[in-house]
This record gives sequence, structure tokens and C-alpha cells, in this order.
Amino acid sequence: MSLINYSSKEITCKIVYYGPGRCGKTSNLQYIYGKIPDEKRSSMVSLATEKDRTLFFDFLPLELGTIAGYKTRVQLYTVPGQVFYNSTRKLVLQGSDGVVFVADSQVDQWQENQDSLQNLRDNLAGLGMDLYKIPMVMQYNKRDLPNIMSVADLNTGLNFRRAHYFEAIATTGAGVFDTLKTVSALVLQSLSAKYKK
Repeated sequence: MSLINYSSKEITCKIVYYGPGRCGKTSNLQYIYGKIPDEKRSSMVSLATEKDRTLFFDFLPLELGTIAGYKTRVQLYTVPGQVFYNSTRKLVLQGSDGVVFVADSQVDQWQENQDSLQNLRDNLAGLGMDLYKIPMVMQYNKRDLPNIMSVADLNTGLNFRRAHYFEAIATTGAGVFDTLKTVSALVLQSLSAKYKK
């Protein structure tokens, strides 16, 4: 849920990168962070554990434009991929305005992708949010590796919403900004409809 600061005339919205462990969520944010000019970004917070690179979240506000005279900013978060951090996943997901589901394209990660997508659905439902209504983009990451699934198979098995999707190699930046621009546009459309009433 976006936050409105009436004194600074600013709307802050939250986009969460969700997916299984080591699928490339943190790599997405690290790439974005490295390409944005210093004056346009705040510091990134990243906590690593022995089993997963991100225990809590990465944080990065971006200025996007205005809605009804208010500047908009986006905060980007990732959730930990490991199942035993589910309470943290749910906490980070709370109040989100949009979601990027990052899937690992490797064949041997198929079950982890499905489990993580189901976990996303369950956690959103537990927060009173509908997976079919929240702005969402699918990202099929690690397209440069051998033994990957076809995009058609990934779409058939994971993209039941028929959401926008992008192939990506987060470590090199391929598809990273396409994903971000699209989910940001969807969130802004949603917020514009909500706040211009």
C-alpha cells in the first residue's frame, strides 16, 4: 500500500522482487543500483546469511514522475528465497503495490519456481491481497545457462495470469530494466486510477 506524504507532496510505492533462493532477485537490484546516478538513489541495505544472500531486503527508491501533482518514488525490495524465512517474506511483502516474480530458468529449478509462486499466492492471501489484482511482471532469469526451459514452457507452467514477461540475465543486466520499467508503469497506472478518483 502506497504511502502519501502530504507535506512533501510525495507518494511512495513498494515493488517486491519474489522468487526461489538464488534465482537472481538480489542480482536484479544490484544491477539497477549500480546503473542509477548517485543523486537519484539512496543507500542499499542487504543482509546475507550463510544459506541465502538476502535475509531481509534491499531498498532503493527511484523517482518516477507525478500523480495528481505528487512526486512518485518507488522502493524496491527483495524477499529471502529460502522457505524457512517465510515470516520475513510475508513481512516484506506486506503493503506492496507491485510484484516481480523472478523464476530460475534452469530445468532442475522447476519445482522451486512452482513452490515459490504458490508461496507468493499464499502469503498475499494471508495479507488480504489478491494475486490476480496486484500489478505483476514475470522475469525468466538465467537465460545464458545451459539446460534451461523454453519460455513457452515457463509461461505455460508459471504465468497463469498472462502477465508481462521478460527473459533476463540479471548479472549482465539483460532484461533487468525492461522488467523494472514495466512493473513501475503498471504500479503507476494502478495508483493513478486510485488517487485520481
